[in-house]
Amino acid sequence: MKKYTCVVCGYEYDPAKGDPDNGVAPGTAFEDIPDDWTCPLCGAGKDQFEEA
Repeated sequence: MKKYTCVVCGYEYDPAKGDPDNGVAPGTAFEDIPDDWTCPLCGAGKDQFEEA
């Protein structure tokens, strides 16, 4: 699975780790994250992420 990076703050979403603090289980592909999920560091939307 591909990693994605927030263009606003540089946070890297790693599918292997997920974002369990915000309801995204480990093993969740970026494409499968709910559309209302935001960057846990800066609050940017999914549209502000690029493939790493």
